[in-house]
Amino acid sequence: MVSLTFPDGARREFPNGISGLDIAKGISPSLAKRTVAMALDGVVVDLSDPIEKDAKIEFLNREDPRALELIRHDAAHVLAEAVQALWPGTQVTIGPVIENGFYYDFARNQPFTPEDLSAIEKKMREIIARDQPFTKEVWTRDQAKKVFADKGENFKVELIDAIPADQDLKIYKQGEWFDLCRGPHMTSTGKVGNAFKLMKVAGAYWRGDSNREMLSRIYGTAFAKQDELDDYLHRMEEAEKRDHRKLGREMDLFHFQEEGPGTVFWHPNGWTMFQEIVAYMRRRLKGDYQEVNAPQLLDKSLWETSGHWGWFRENMFQATSAGDDTEDERVYAIKPMNCPGHIQIFKHGLRSYRELPLRMAEFGIVHRYEPSGALHGLMRVRGFTQDDAHVFCTQDQMAEECLKINDLILSTYADFGFEGEMTVKLSTRPEKRVGSDEAWDHAEGIMQDVLKQIETRNHNQKIKTAINPGEGAFYGPKFEYVLRDAIGRDWQCGTTQVDFNLPERFDAFYIGADGAKTTPVMIHRAICGSMERFLGVVLEHYAGHLPLWLAPKEAVVCTIVSDADDYAAEVARLATRMGLRVTTDLRNEKINYKVREHSLAKVPALLVVGKKEAAERTVSIRRLGSEGQKVMPLDEALKLLAEEATPPDVKRARNAA
Repeated sequence: MVSLTFPDGARREFPNGISGLDIAKGISPSLAKRTVAMALDGVVVDLSDPIEKDAKIEFLNREDPRALELIRHDAAHVLAEAVQALWPGTQVTIGPVIENGFYYDFARNQPFTPEDLSAIEKKMREIIARDQPFTKEVWTRDQAKKVFADKGENFKVELIDAIPADQDLKIYKQGEWFDLCRGPHMTSTGKVGNAFKLMKVAGAYWRGDSNREMLSRIYGTAFAKQDELDDYLHRMEEAEKRDHRKLGREMDLFHFQEEGPGTVFWHPNGWTMFQEIVAYMRRRLKGDYQEVNAPQLLDKSLWETSGHWGWFRENMFQATSAGDDTEDERVYAIKPMNCPGHIQIFKHGLRSYRELPLRMAEFGIVHRYEPSGALHGLMRVRGFTQDDAHVFCTQDQMAEECLKINDLILSTYADFGFEGEMTVKLSTRPEKRVGSDEAWDHAEGIMQDVLKQIETRNHNQKIKTAINPGEGAFYGPKFEYVLRDAIGRDWQCGTTQVDFNLPERFDAFYIGADGAKTTPVMIHRAICGSMERFLGVVLEHYAGHLPLWLAPKEAVVCTIVSDADDYAAEVARLATRMGLRVTTDLRNEKINYKVREHSLAKVPALLVVGKKEAAERTVSIRRLGSEGQKVMPLDEALKLLAEEATPPDVKRARNAA
């Protein structure tokens, strides 16, 4: 017999080997009908699996959050069957669940096109309507290889060879169609439901190897309910409208080109916005941090000492002299991060405990190799600027410094308009790491305590905390700050990383109160992270409708008639004198044409002037996104705009004074 504990705490005994389906039927036919899978001791398995040991049992219906992955997994199998029904001879490869959906890779001579998706969706609905049960069989290795080889499924044969010998080969059938899969699945194809959609097609190399076959990939998504799918599709539509690459073109901010893959060509508008963010960060750091600058090129020996050459080398660029005849044959690394350089600055001269905590900040340009296929506008680049800082402190000061950094990060995000839900994750030791287990235990213990304090201090705010096991840096645990944008997407930006290892590797020390050499704790922290990426996140959050203080052009003075040109120039001069970023548009074009053009470029305010405005010394203000306009006296309008264009941190400082 096996003893099973139900969610309400009740315990019952059943014959060893009984299936979850039989138990559900015994409780109630309606329970069996609506149950799609079960969880044994928290692990989701097939409802038909035999239960052979004592466990906690839960029955999952389609609405259970844990069932969403099953819905998407089953949808991938239905997709594969539909494709092979429509195009016999197509080979199926792998079809995993991914964030927000699933995909399946196929091998065929003719890649799929977006036009094929509607026919595939139609066939999928037919398969779902047939409601064939999912059944599992365990085959021998030789049997499985023969069956798939006879079908011409060579990729499946290769997958079988890659499965460890001690693992069962599971075959899941849905009617006549079957696939190699580790499972689990729901009870039948009908449980997938109709809240699914195929999203796009793409190319993908087999096993991600550019030397292997190019496959045709179909992406899809699925949800338990139609309204959840509709909400997701709406967010995807919004995301497309907000794509920072599209906004970058419309607002003339930046571009990319093949000669500099993954590096940004900033245009004047984009660079203005970038510098506004940097200026904001500099003001926030003033008085607490000392700004420094470390070299771009450093001998590889320094990176060998830090451990990056061994742990991070595949993501680094190296450089040598370009000349044919040179005495310097050393290999240099283009810095992928600023920390080793900051340690060298810390070590230059004798440090005392009285100087700690010592906070060094740098807006450092770093380069990291990313595969060309992973590059994505400002969000994934090879060259970027970090708002980087390193705090050298004693162990006793570490927790307090982490909390100060936390407060700075949260207030910064609020100033940029991210006031929704936010998650602070503690990432713990990875499998590949440096340092002793004792040092990691100590660091993680302190970080756990800090995480609890963050949760307590922000209990009235929308701050969540979580643990991210195994995702720490190779030299220490870290906090990751994940902010949520206007359409509900999460972006990991800020980090706080505690490091006991690098200072020790570089023999960095300070003289303690007892006169002894003591290794400092080094806290790595970034708030924006990559400044380029943060700018892209801000653009998409606001859909280009930036707050006035961040907009590269805060206003454009547009003339209705040429008789107002002199007045327009005067308005621009006065606005500039008040600190506003203003240009004029004196072209001989209709005002509606000018309004449309500047609205597309996301200029927040248009100051329209004509003969009447010039005579009365007024301006007609048109706001981005609003069809109305408001006529105001010039002095009053400029004062209003200047106040609105004042950065939030400057307003706080002014009000505090």
